[in-house]
Amino acid sequence: MSEQAEQGRTGDTGRDEEAVSRFVERFASELTEAGMQRMASRVFAALLSSDSGALTSAELSEQLQISPAAVSGAIRYLVQVNMVRREREPGTRRDRYRLLNDLWYETLGNRDNVLTRWEDVLREGAKSLGPDTPAGARVAETVAFFDFMQGELTRMLERWREYRDKELRGGSGSGSHSGNESGSRNGS
Repeated sequence: MSEQAEQGRTGDTGRDEEAVSRFVERFASELTEAGMQRMASRVFAALLSSDSGALTSAELSEQLQISPAAVSGAIRYLVQVNMVRREREPGTRRDRYRLLNDLWYETLGNRDNVLTRWEDVLREGAKSLGPDTPAGARVAETVAFFDFMQGELTRMLERWREYRDKELRGGSGSGSHSGNESGSRNGS
């Protein structure tokens, strides 16, 4: 009897499904605190915790104990913000939802596009408000901040790819990069 209980607890993967569920809910809570929609946070965390990085609506609905409509709304949001893509399962009419490759890189890269659009509108606003007004100066400083952030983000993403290729994909420091990752190691 205890063997059956243990098998149900760990599932087919050998993972502790209760611990996985706690992780999904905890990470989803953190994402929600950061501003993501609650259901989208839960669906994203479930996809992130799946070994394949892809699940169907029925699998998500069963795992999270939510309705197919809730899954659909969450997926719509996640697709819109380029965190998940929708794929058709071969030979079926069912969709499978998959995390993007280089998920965080792509997400931050997409934020760069948003910053560019905001910067363009804010630059026009600064001119309209006038550089000598307090509002014009505040908006001009915001433009300068976004311009600075875009340059830093571009350099940071380049350094991430180098770090990832060297440390995560290339083994223990055998890459040919300069080793300029001091900022990413200080907090570890």
